[in-house]
Amino acid sequence: MNEAVATAGRDGDAWHRAWYPVAYLKDLERSRPTAFTLLGNDLVIWWDAGGEQWRAFADVCPHRLVPLSEGRLNGAGELECPYHGWSFNGAGHCTAIPQASDDGPARGRRSACQRYATAAAQGLLFVFAGDPEAAASVPLPLVPALSEAEGDGRWTVQDTFRDLPMDALTLLENVLDVSHVPFTHHATVGRRENAGPVELELTSFGPGGFTGRWQEGPRRGKLGSQDTTYAAPALMWHDLTAKGFARILTVVYATPIHRGACRLFARFPFQFDSPLPGRLLRLRPEWLQHLGNHTVLEDDQVFLHWQERVLEERGGSPQANRSFHLATPADRYVRALHDWVHRYGGEPFPGERLPPRWDRDQLMDRHAAHTRHCRSCSGAQRRLKQLRLAATALVPLGLGLTAWWGPGVIGAMGLLLAAGAWALQWQALRWLEQLRRGSGAPPRNRLA
Repeated sequence: MNEAVATAGRDGDAWHRAWYPVAYLKDLERSRPTAFTLLGNDLVIWWDAGGEQWRAFADVCPHRLVPLSEGRLNGAGELECPYHGWSFNGAGHCTAIPQASDDGPARGRRSACQRYATAAAQGLLFVFAGDPEAAASVPLPLVPALSEAEGDGRWTVQDTFRDLPMDALTLLENVLDVSHVPFTHHATVGRRENAGPVELELTSFGPGGFTGRWQEGPRRGKLGSQDTTYAAPALMWHDLTAKGFARILTVVYATPIHRGACRLFARFPFQFDSPLPGRLLRLRPEWLQHLGNHTVLEDDQVFLHWQERVLEERGGSPQANRSFHLATPADRYVRALHDWVHRYGGEPFPGERLPPRWDRDQLMDRHAAHTRHCRSCSGAQRRLKQLRLAATALVPLGLGLTAWWGPGVIGAMGLLLAAGAWALQWQALRWLEQLRRGSGAPPRNRLA
């Protein structure tokens, strides 16, 4: 467990004295700055070519307070403000003021940007939310099993992320709750007929989080026992070894953006007993995997956004163990999470009210929540648009061949070309819509 978090918890600042992932390294563009909001603070993430590392600054130019994320990386590899061209190096120091002469009064009064500590590990970029001078004393929130096997090829890891319209605590409460899977995710990753008693037990609890064990495990014991770790304040993972198949982790980071919003980083590492399943998984394009991940996330997003507002009206997390009817051992992890909040960590946004509730259309928006930030999905979006245009042009070409040549081999080929192009156009439109938004109809509620 993280002792630094324990100390911060006693100070009432566990959420602000912690590292958080803000992006997968593969999704960041080194050629341009990226905006992100962490614990209500607007950041600009950018690649410092001179220092050969990712930087995070407060997203505000000290000159006239405009967002630096709207600027660019100039020829010197520095962050340039879009308003007046002031430039900042990796240390945050202003290196150029185009409006100032070399011997003018501005020469000795150049401002600096507020910097945040950054670190890259396990394929993620982490930012320290507190004083950068304290960052070195706080360990990164990493998954030990992934570090132990890093680089040896034993893990096949499927990753996704999404900005969710709920607090980090609401997300953590949800993913720690193993008993909802057969019902909420029926027809996606669960089955109602697999539901049954869930006898969870806590094996440790303290300022750094807690651990637990589900002796029987999922699917009525068919997969084996499952261990759970909550590494406060924003990381949890389940660890399951299905004998004869694979060791499977479910890793979730809940990075708080602002009250009522967090960024989910979900990782699904598999250590297969046979190499074949891993090879098959790697054949599927990442963007298609992400479409499946969206469907699962939307299974419960439609009601969690509502649930946390009901809890807020009843007193929020301090009253959770009274507001909820936690009647069975299946609720032990949920109870433990709120116990940790009350005893050690507090809430990430104490005293702040949730924003107005979204409607279903807003909840199903995948483009703003994921696609535009994801290298794989945004790339697929561009390619699918090109495919659609090409297919649209081929339909009349095929029909023209059929009309010109009439019955016969060439006419039949033209008809096949038109039909195939129409099918491609239809499928491209379908995928484009799925990259843009979800259907809002959970698979569990579909009639058989």
